[in-house]
Amino acid sequence: MELRQLLYMVATAEESSFTRAAARVRVAQPAVSQQIAQLERELGQRLFDRSERRVRLTPAGEAFLPHAKAVLEAAAAGRDAVDSLRGVLAGRLTVGTVPVPPAWLLDLLAAYRRRHPRVKLTLRTGDPEGLASEVASGALDLALIGVAAARLPAGPAGQRLRAGLASRTVSAEPLVVAVAPGHPLAAASGTTVAALRGEPLLTLTHGSGLRAALFAACSEAGFLPDVHTETDDLTLLADLAARGFGVALMPRSAAERSRPPLAVVPLTGPELLRTTALVWPRDRVPAPARAFLDLCDEDLGDEALRDEALRDEVPPDQPDGRDR
Repeated sequence: MELRQLLYMVATAEESSFTRAAARVRVAQPAVSQQIAQLERELGQRLFDRSERRVRLTPAGEAFLPHAKAVLEAAAAGRDAVDSLRGVLAGRLTVGTVPVPPAWLLDLLAAYRRRHPRVKLTLRTGDPEGLASEVASGALDLALIGVAAARLPAGPAGQRLRAGLASRTVSAEPLVVAVAPGHPLAAASGTTVAALRGEPLLTLTHGSGLRAALFAACSEAGFLPDVHTETDDLTLLADLAARGFGVALMPRSAAERSRPPLAVVPLTGPELLRTTALVWPRDRVPAPARAFLDLCDEDLGDEALRDEALRDEVPPDQPDGRDR
């Protein structure tokens, strides 16, 4: 059994075609068919059903496929380990992020790509709870999420990190009340969370830091928010507010760049913040992820928007440090 046979088998299974698999692995199609046939003879079982136009796995093929992938992944990890001894970083970095990644994160990933061209990058978006769960399970190496989006008199409120995750707070900006220009609040120089009692509110869907901040702030003010409309898209949230669907609690930057324009009303108290953090498994930091975190230390250390005081808002059992 040879690695190339496993490679051809996995490619054919994923492409459902010998021709497309051959193009993917850059060999002639007969070579793929011959090597898979040889693998089938060695195993004593047909791996593919060739009776139809679309190539499909047989039950034996379904059973064998995950083991073939595991062998290929182990071989790749071994090559990466040897390369690392020569000072060449290779492997894969899988990063999760909020649906509209900040420009600095994309710039950082571009710098990482230039520094470590052999590392394959995967970028996935999702809600904070889902991303944190994927980091904890190992599906993601690290993620940028909302951690604690409110700073209230009684202390920080909002989302808490699950056990086993380390974090670093990387940015914070004020939340504001955003309304359509004709709304009664539009002319106010400032308002409070308590003034939102009874207002039809707009917010993001369950699992977002923004929603958690809204509910925590309203609870602190003594009422349950009356959510009329929710969405999973911050840009759409601004569009809905601008069209009079209701009142939105939003990051100031998102409200100010909204088109059509919004009336932006500062909160006079308590102060609410949109806080974001990088999170990663506390006890598992592969070399590509460690290199990215090191690059973050270099790049983010000089940024004025990184509020060092916010490190105190990371829950006590989630240290803002990296275990190595």
